Amino acid sequence: MIRLTENAVKRAKSLLEKTGKPGGALRIRVTSGGCSGFEYKVEPDFEAPQTRDSVTEFEGLKVYMDPKAILYMAGSELDYVSGLMASGFKVKNPQAVAECSCGQSFTV
Repeated sequence: MIRLTENAVKRAKSLLEKTGKPGGALRIRVTSGGCSGFEYKVEPDFEAPQTRDSVTEFEGLKVYMDPKAILYMAGSELDYVSGLMASGFKVKNPQAVAECSCGQSFTV
């Protein structure tokens, strides 16, 4: 599975609260695309988990991951960074052999 930093958990909970649906979950996916082959998708999810999803909880935050995300992100850490150039969720993936400059696209 993956790890979430304290910053990632706080930011995800804040986003869910701003939507008016604090009982939602954070969905983490991997899709084909981007300049390096695969892209990370981190987004709120207000539905029940899909049949094949893995459901974990971090400090009261539910996280859904499908089998493809688990396969490509095993051992990763999800953080939330805030800076002058960019702010957002960032993945540190030990399986990635290459990443694009924005860090949202990777190759394994």
